[in-house]
Amino acid sequence: MRRIDDLVIHCTATKEGQDIPVRIIDQWHKNRGWSGIGYHYVIALDGTVEKGRPIIKQGAHVKGHNRHSIGIVYVGGLDSNLTPKDTRTQAQKEAIICLLQDLKQRFPDAKISGHRDFSPDINKNGIIEPFEWTKQCPCFNAKEEYNWI
Repeated sequence: MRRIDDLVIHCTATKEGQDIPVRIIDQWHKNRGWSGIGYHYVIALDGTVEKGRPIIKQGAHVKGHNRHSIGIVYVGGLDSNLTPKDTRTQAQKEAIICLLQDLKQRFPDAKISGHRDFSPDINKNGIIEPFEWTKQCPCFNAKEEYNWI
C-alpha cells in the first residue's frame, strides 16, 4: 500500500444540479491523455460514493502531490453562470464526512485539504491566501470545515 499523507477534496467544476457519473469523468481524463480517472472517489449528487482509480494506484489530481495522496471529488462546484460556488447537496456533505472518517481511520496521519490549498505560496508567508489560489476548487474551505476529523 502507498503511504498516504493527504486527502484532497476537489469539485468537478460542473453546473449545480448536473449529475456527472464516474464513467464521464473517466472519459474526460482519458481525453487529456491520462490512463483514466485521476480521482480515487467521486461523490454523486445523491451522496453515492463511487470508486474511481484504486487507492493502491497513484492518482492524477494535484500536480506534484499525487504520489502520497487520495483524491476525492464531489460533483458540482459552479452555479448556472459558471461561477465557482459551493454546490454540495446535504447528501454529498454527509457522504464526504463518512468517507473522510473512514479514510482517517485507515490513514490517521493524513491531512485533509482542498485542491486550492496546494497553490503556490507566492508571498512566502506560509499561508495559501485567496489571491494565491490557482483554482477555486473545491469552492469551500476543506481544511477548516473538516479539521475536526
